[in-house]
Amino acid sequence: VQLQAYGGGLVEAEGSLRLACTVSGRTFNGDAMAWFRQAPGKEREFVAAISKSRNRAYYADSVKGRFTISRDNAKNTVFLQMNRLRPEDTAEYYCAARLIWNVQYYNPVHYSYWGQGTLVTVSS
Repeated sequence: VQLQAYGGGLVEAEGSLRLACTVSGRTFNGDAMAWFRQAPGKEREFVAAISKSRNRAYYADSVKGRFTISRDNAKNTVFLQMNRLRPEDTAEYYCAARLIWNVQYYNPVHYSYWGQGTLVTVSS
């Protein structure tokens, strides 16, 4: 199973970006897909997660109301729509997946599959 993330770039504050992450390699029927981010010198932090079985999304407080996670199960793709971006959103963004939902969806150690990062830079 391979995850490919893309869509990062440079954007001004209050702008928008849409990240995407496609799962390939074999048929993947994972319940949980998520986005994490890591800024220079900081630990990887949870951004958003989505459960296929629960049809529900979860967000970090810092992005709630600005970011939206969604998934296209037919295409094995998860999206992160990021609006009203702030300079503090600048980070490498990583997508992650696991087969079974875990109540600690915010903890990166519970994810089995990871994509490479895509850099998001927000200028002030």
